[in-house]
Amino acid sequence: MASRNLDDLHPALQPLAHAFLARCQDAGVTPLITCTWRSGAEQDALYAQGRSAPGPRVTNARAGQSAHNFTLNGQPAARAFDVVPLVAGKPQWDAGHPHWQIMGRIGTELGLNWYGRPGAPFREFPHFELVKGIA
Repeated sequence: MASRNLDDLHPALQPLAHAFLARCQDAGVTPLITCTWRSGAEQDALYAQGRSAPGPRVTNARAGQSAHNFTLNGQPAARAFDVVPLVAGKPQWDAGHPHWQIMGRIGTELGLNWYGRPGAPFREFPHFELVKGIA
């Protein structure tokens, strides 16, 4: 099962993730981290969706290509986290909900690459990632 533990994030991402969560709360958004690190097998299962397995395509990355699979010294050190806003205690997956834009603005202000932004190579609203070249 994929991790939701912030300790499984890259050391450069951990303080940004904590700041992201705090700023979201301050803005009236309740974020739920749905994934930090995931194994190669979990990544390949996601990659299969919409291809050789039922369901919509949710990633273009195979095992080892995802920022969620990154390790340091053999330990999880994901360079990305996925998040969903909770509304009345329930996940709000509708990308048109205004909480997504608030979270996107906060993540971008913190210097994160938000894959929900217009022009992202693969629009994935829940995905926030360290920019290339950091650590």
